[in-house]
Amino acid sequence: MASRIPILLTGLLLLLCCLAEAEYMKYKDSKQPLNVRIKDLMSRMTLEEKVGQMTQIDRTVASAEVMKKYFIGSILSGGGSVPAPKASVETWIDMVNDFQNGSLSTRLGIPMIYGIDAVHGHNNVYKATIFPHNVGLGATRDPELVKRIGAATALEVRATGIPYVFAPCIAVCRDPRWGRCYESYSEDHKIVQAMTEIVPGLQGDIPAGSRKGVPFVSGKTKVAACAKHYLGDGGTTEGINEDNTVLDRHGLLSIHVPAYYNSIIKGVSTVMVSYSSWDGIKMHANRDLVTGFLKNTLRFQGFVISDWEGIDRITTPSHANYSYSIETGIKAGIDMIMVPMNYTEFIDGLTSQVKKNTIPMSRIDDAVKRILRVKFGMGLFEDPLADKSLVDQLGSQEHRELAREAVRKSLVLLKNGESADEPLLPLPKKSSKILVAGSHADNLGYQCGGWTIEWQGLGGNNLTTGTTVLTAIKNTVDPQTEVVYEENPDSNYVKSNNFSYAIVVVGEHPYAETFGDSLNLTIPEPGPSTIYNVCGAVKCAVVLISGRPVVMQPYIPLMDALVAAWLPGSEGQGVADVLFGDYGFTGKLSRTWFKTVDQLPMNVGDIHYDPLFPFGFGLTTRPFPNN
Repeated sequence: MASRIPILLTGLLLLLCCLAEAEYMKYKDSKQPLNVRIKDLMSRMTLEEKVGQMTQIDRTVASAEVMKKYFIGSILSGGGSVPAPKASVETWIDMVNDFQNGSLSTRLGIPMIYGIDAVHGHNNVYKATIFPHNVGLGATRDPELVKRIGAATALEVRATGIPYVFAPCIAVCRDPRWGRCYESYSEDHKIVQAMTEIVPGLQGDIPAGSRKGVPFVSGKTKVAACAKHYLGDGGTTEGINEDNTVLDRHGLLSIHVPAYYNSIIKGVSTVMVSYSSWDGIKMHANRDLVTGFLKNTLRFQGFVISDWEGIDRITTPSHANYSYSIETGIKAGIDMIMVPMNYTEFIDGLTSQVKKNTIPMSRIDDAVKRILRVKFGMGLFEDPLADKSLVDQLGSQEHRELAREAVRKSLVLLKNGESADEPLLPLPKKSSKILVAGSHADNLGYQCGGWTIEWQGLGGNNLTTGTTVLTAIKNTVDPQTEVVYEENPDSNYVKSNNFSYAIVVVGEHPYAETFGDSLNLTIPEPGPSTIYNVCGAVKCAVVLISGRPVVMQPYIPLMDALVAAWLPGSEGQGVADVLFGDYGFTGKLSRTWFKTVDQLPMNVGDIHYDPLFPFGFGLTTRPFPNN
């Protein structure tokens, strides 16, 4: 009997070793090489788990139970999709973690990745810093500034527990009639390429000597980025959103591809496909450009994501043949589908097509491998749950100062006095009485534009925290200067009040995507009336708030100074900083300013180039801080 005890003990030890060996899963070991972890995890996954990874759903249809039951790989907040109006940082974190706990409770515990549109700061979130839209950042000609904005945005997004942003938009807008033109840095691909510095701002700098094209996120203060919308979104006929880009292959590759090349080299994690078509072929169905060019030629190693219901829109009308849409989109090379609502229809449809061999398993494995590569690479398996360590980053004073700097550098001075000898700007801070007029002078929502709190943006001052241009002016002038605000005064009022000068702030109302498509590019009333009434009666500087060049030629003779302020965001103090000479004007047009819409499309380098203000134009002033 005694002799059996050592044998029993040995057997027990062997059994324990085997159990320990069985419990050791390579994919959970951060010390293992990335490809080893991916291969190990994929070898354990069922078809249902793989299809789940390829599925992205909106937060409104998500729950911990749904995440667990369907193995969902990703959730998004669509534009304006928030846990509650004016939700706190803690509310965001608790929501994301609740969903994540559902994912972690699955058999393999694969974390989901939560994505959000953070296109000019963390723009869905109450009290976040709202930076100028890309059209203004293009005018700064300052890639290092844009990189810092990326880093600040990453911190604010991570503050709410979110690790993935649908930014940057690297469209090259070739026609300002497009409703997304303000999301584009420039009509010139070279400026857009330079501004891809936002990618390492958001994700972190790729380590020296690392392989090109491999997605990289450097840790918990950074986010996975998304270059969008692939390909040719900014080149559609007449700027019609989601329409057709008519261009030869050389034109497509030389204008619309270069910024993708730069983004991929800088380690961008994901690429979003465009709703638009190229020569009549929907990009969501274009295997040649998604798989052939993006994945095989440009060697992009991250994952390709569809746009919102992007595969549905392969057919006209949308969703007319969803089975065909699934097959065509997945075979084109899209890895993750932003379904985002009716996810069971997508999951059932894709699963069925794989089981029937309509879609090969190799295509599913390519998609899942890419999704896992991003998730492993960004440390999501090690740190799947958000904590509250970054809550103070949201809307921090440091970030607001950065946004204010960006506003200053984005302003383009288009006119300053009737001659260079008699400039109106910078304006004197000491005057007896000045007039501030216009629909956009005291309207934070108009100043921020679309993609702010709501998808289409909002009017008024109750949407979030910030400084309007009017408040900024009052903060800046001498305490003895009387500031009179009258939104739309008549000319008699202006003439009879003995104003030293006037500042008129007018422009476009907020819009996003197709709602912003415009064939006339005029500013709405009472903007033009305010210009006529005020500038016809007193010396005036017009500050134009718009997402693109608009019709200005008829009003130029009336005004003494014209400033293109684009969509400056929450920090209107940056406008006053430059108007009153604390800083000089330095911005340069990143877009051609047309005379009439009949000239469009008209871009720098065109044969018939006759602009009101050419690409690259921008008058300068010297700082005059003590005026």
